[in-house]
Amino acid sequence: MTRPITAGLDGSEESLAALGWAAREAVRRGLPLRVVHAWRFQPHEEIGVGDPDTQAQWVREGLAEAARSVTERHPGLEVTTDVVDDSSVDTLVAATADAEMLVLGSRGHAAVVGFLLGSVGQQVIAGAENPVVLVRAEDQASAEAAGREIVVGQHGDADDSAATLRFAFETAAARGATVRAVRAWTLPPLFAYSPASLKLLDEAGGLEPYEKKALGEALQPWRERFPEVRVVEHVEMGSAGQVLLSVVGRTQLMVVGRRARRTAVGARIGSVAHGVLHHAPCPVAVVPPV
Repeated sequence: MTRPITAGLDGSEESLAALGWAAREAVRRGLPLRVVHAWRFQPHEEIGVGDPDTQAQWVREGLAEAARSVTERHPGLEVTTDVVDDSSVDTLVAATADAEMLVLGSRGHAAVVGFLLGSVGQQVIAGAENPVVLVRAEDQASAEAAGREIVVGQHGDADDSAATLRFAFETAAARGATVRAVRAWTLPPLFAYSPASLKLLDEAGGLEPYEKKALGEALQPWRERFPEVRVVEHVEMGSAGQVLLSVVGRTQLMVVGRRARRTAVGARIGSVAHGVLHHAPCPVAVVPPV
């Protein structure tokens, strides 16, 4: 069964930009597009829409109009729409189960529109089974022009970042774009130097050569699988979030991994993903581990 690209729509400018991004990506990948709106009746007597039937009709009409605008721009694209009577978190997390990716609108520095960032958004990203892409209102198709890169953060060994690299290479292949693979490193505390780690570092010729070797090994299977994709390897000392944001100027999409965990105060998605989501001006894809 072909999995669609799913866009969450709430009528905001940010979600409409996300819908446009999702439609273009669906066309590139030859996939259908599903548009989802999570809705529950909320009385608004003062503006004359106090009954559920009227509100539901407004929601359906808005969703249908958005779908029509997409099919006018992309006549061959298969588009389906769904109004789901459930909470935003449950609807959006469930939507990721059978989707290639979920695309949502984001305000970036503040909260993410409607159903995102803050506790609700972190639950969606933390619970998603497949990648979640966040798009800002000002995003334009021109930002995907030739010469702009897919930037992906790589960490740990090849297995740790396999899902993130796969998503980045698949996206670059669909767009004819370059992948810039970024690996940030910092000096470890003295107690981290074990005899085994010192031996590895010595064999690699030092810390930076060791990091470059680790990045090259992680990239190797994806270079072989996508030989048409040009790759730039970027190894730099610094925090991962800062290094990723330092190369954002030519980025059409930034791809980061998710390190979700549950705490007493809710879900956490990892400091790198959290920082990039708030500060990167381009769309950001957060990829769950395999």
